[in-house]
Amino acid sequence: MDLVLATQNPQKTREFRELLGPRIHVTDLNSAPEIKIAEETGTTFAENAILKAASVSQDRNLQRRFVVADDSGLEVDALGGAPGIYSARYAGEEANDERNIEKLLSGLRERKVPLEKRTARFRCVIALAQKGKVFGTFEGIVEGMIVDPPRGKNGFGYDPIFQPVGAEKTFAEMAAELKNKISHRGKAIAALSKALDELK
Repeated sequence: MDLVLATQNPQKTREFRELLGPRIHVTDLNSAPEIKIAEETGTTFAENAILKAASVSQDRNLQRRFVVADDSGLEVDALGGAPGIYSARYAGEEANDERNIEKLLSGLRERKVPLEKRTARFRCVIALAQKGKVFGTFEGIVEGMIVDPPRGKNGFGYDPIFQPVGAEKTFAEMAAELKNKISHRGKAIAALSKALDELK
């Protein structure tokens, strides 16, 4: 089965390939830059994932293929659930991972939130579509804590400051194989994989 990811993020594409395995042929939009991804104007992760999957799947070059889009982010309880759906642009539209992390940690420091109260979760919602029709959404959640200072060089986004419950390492300190087993995206992709088996 062929699956097109509505993304130009190579790290995200690699995670999908690793988790879905060789039975699913995964490509992304780096080979088709003319296809525009819808803006994330929704108010929830699910709405944004659906917007992107439905719009990309309507492109005439993808009419026979399944398209997947995800929206994911970090929800920090002490920050009222922020950055949430704004995780990728928390420090501004041109922000990078380092600036987003620094803004988040600065917010916790300013509020003097103790380490034991820095509870958070990563949430991922994946939408599956074809020809503009959405077949379903699949959610994965992993609970954890925010650590300070950041630790680890693997992964991307907020991985260096997120330590899952029951783990001694942050996502950025873990080997990719371990992270994929327990991550929010890993859980959502596992649910997606079951749905794809039923569509074959």
